[in-house]
Amino acid sequence: MPPETPPPQEDPKRVLLIEDDPEIARLLEAELGEAGFLVEWAPNGMQGLVRLREDPPDLLVLDLGLPDIDGAEIARRAKQSGDVPIIVLTATDAVERKVQLLLGGADDYLTKPFHPAELLARIQVQLRGRSTGEVRRIGELEIEVETRRVRAGGQEVALSPKEFALLELLSSRPGRVFSRDEIVRHVWGKPLDSGSNVVDVHIANLRSKLRDAGAYGYLRTVRGVGYALRKPPA
Repeated sequence: MPPETPPPQEDPKRVLLIEDDPEIARLLEAELGEAGFLVEWAPNGMQGLVRLREDPPDLLVLDLGLPDIDGAEIARRAKQSGDVPIIVLTATDAVERKVQLLLGGADDYLTKPFHPAELLARIQVQLRGRSTGEVRRIGELEIEVETRRVRAGGQEVALSPKEFALLELLSSRPGRVFSRDEIVRHVWGKPLDSGSNVVDVHIANLRSKLRDAGAYGYLRTVRGVGYALRKPPA
């Protein structure tokens, strides 16, 4: 009797860490990485804002005392551009300051020094609380983000975990062209070998499955730039 096929594993959640202390950053990268998160580190506020805009994470861990931009201002801008959950790391224990942070957009905070296990627990609480049953509809496509189900014209489309991760990324901003580097960072979480065609193969497989379900022309290739998901013209 052949062995049972294991269920597909959920793609790891992405955490953006904006922290100017490299020792703290390395510690948190190791601890959160061990827990299964993909961690991207920005050493200052400006780089953090760029990464928030270009490739929004699942959660933001934000040091309040950055050298270039006040952490509270970054939290405010992050909430203006999306609903990413924010956990602030702060050296102050003043109640008034904590209240200001929560009113200004932070979802939670930790006072330094703290144990990484406590940060991990708070991250998990925030991500569990964001399970909203989101359904994205783009023309004939219907994408259930939490259950990872895809339909085209009412027909179920069976995707591999990586194919769904590709579709989830592209559908997060319909019409936006995602570069190959952005796709690799989001879907694979690590650099691929130079000359690798793994992105092209997965894009081709995803396009083929959508076409088989009757969803023609949704997955677009922009030569020299990247890929986009958009409703085809009528």
